[in-house]
Amino acid sequence: MRQKGYLVLENGALFEGLMLGSSNGAGGEVVFNTAVVGYEQVMSDPSYAGQIVVMTYPLIGNYGINPAHMESEVMWLRGLVVRELCLEPEHYQSQMSLDQFLADKGLVCLTEVDTRALTRVLRTRGTMGGVIVPSLDDMDALKEKARRAAEPPPGGHVLKVTSRQVRREGNGPKRVVLMDFGVKKSITSALVKRGCEVITVPADTDGDKIMEFAPHGLVLSNGPGDPRDCMYAVETVKNLLEKVPILGICLGHQLLALALGAETYKMRFGHRGGNHPVKDLHTGKVHITSQNHGYAVDETSLSRVGAYVSFRNLNDGTVEGLRHDELPVLSVQFHPEAAPGPQDTEYLFDSFLNLM
Repeated sequence: MRQKGYLVLENGALFEGLMLGSSNGAGGEVVFNTAVVGYEQVMSDPSYAGQIVVMTYPLIGNYGINPAHMESEVMWLRGLVVRELCLEPEHYQSQMSLDQFLADKGLVCLTEVDTRALTRVLRTRGTMGGVIVPSLDDMDALKEKARRAAEPPPGGHVLKVTSRQVRREGNGPKRVVLMDFGVKKSITSALVKRGCEVITVPADTDGDKIMEFAPHGLVLSNGPGDPRDCMYAVETVKNLLEKVPILGICLGHQLLALALGAETYKMRFGHRGGNHPVKDLHTGKVHITSQNHGYAVDETSLSRVGAYVSFRNLNDGTVEGLRHDELPVLSVQFHPEAAPGPQDTEYLFDSFLNLM
């Protein structure tokens, strides 16, 4: 028998549902994702560390779980909230149901929730802390617990999710050092299949150590949280700007902007989903992109550091990519490797290789 559960937001908003997976509950920053498919990648993307993810699509789990789709070995998100969770999936590659997977991983899912109403709250009030609990004992205490749940750990989430060892993959002629701020497997795969030797290093690796690998290029990966929690990495990138071509993706895009001297800011509810339109300001083409971020680059700060906008979001006008007048760097706020989502912009990996 499924247990009744509740999502309590830090502003006191309350949503009732049924708990699946872990019965211990969870707490974190509550965000929403508008993707129709891709819940396997969402659960395994380190960029969701510390978050409870609300899936706005009304039916989740209908194609089950295929471990080959996972973007990391660890499930970093704190919990899921869905309208309806399919208990009897149907797909030839499925190895288990989503509820079985959640139980195996010790993750909690609150289902039978009015996710439409919940998303409206988050869209209007902004993302905020929340807790999934089996009972409502003391609402004031739960609201305070929800508020604290959204606070990042000391040093930020990146140092929790980054690899602590150097990894080598591929054996192509182009050597790329990838700074792991919470990298997805698909980014590494996109580089390897283009003939790169990829050397993945921890997020706090210094510039001298990176240059010892004699890289032809440097990739700054995606990752969770506020880029200003990673000022150690900003200093590293700043010291490498004139030494090696650089590609920044998602959090890496924000870190590159900070290294150039630009600014970032927290968005009200961010971009999370597989259907975000962006315009390439050089070609005029519009691409549909996969995104997952709660921070953005401040456009007004770019011109004074010699940078300019290369891609723009067509929903809200925010910066989706940048280039520099003189330096061989490029970055995008979206995910060119998709996983999940459209692969319209995978060519950007080729653009990066052309800089090397």
